[in-house]
Amino acid sequence: MLMDLYTSLVYARNWPLLGSLAYYALKLLGVEIPRSVRIGQSFELAHGGFGVVIHSSTQIGNRVKVYPGVGLGRGDIYRPAAQSRFEGILVEDDVILAPGAKVLCSQGVLRVGRGTVVGANAVLLESTGENEIWAGIPARKVGMRS
Repeated sequence: MLMDLYTSLVYARNWPLLGSLAYYALKLLGVEIPRSVRIGQSFELAHGGFGVVIHSSTQIGNRVKVYPGVGLGRGDIYRPAAQSRFEGILVEDDVILAPGAKVLCSQGVLRVGRGTVVGANAVLLESTGENEIWAGIPARKVGMRS
């Protein structure tokens, strides 16, 4: 039941009048997903997603599953935002971001390909292909998803 509440709040961020309230309710629950983040259908914030932080320049496809502790954002935070060459992160359909996974981009757009799995506590610093499994620090391709 609580998982339904979290997912409902994620989608409610885009409501005209109550969107800000839903955004702040998520923040109180430990989830930072700015209203500018576009999210496709059947998104799942697994186990409530405590500790999830998603950069405002992120797009998320359909049927994406995000576990607690996941972070998506700039990989060059040592630079002022105005000097960054970061453009955004694109998470395509059917991606799984395991607990603690970090997806960090320093320049351009980092693409997490359709069906990709980013393993627990992995630090993904480059774009992936489709149906790949990535793990480690920094993350490396370790297999294919069947």
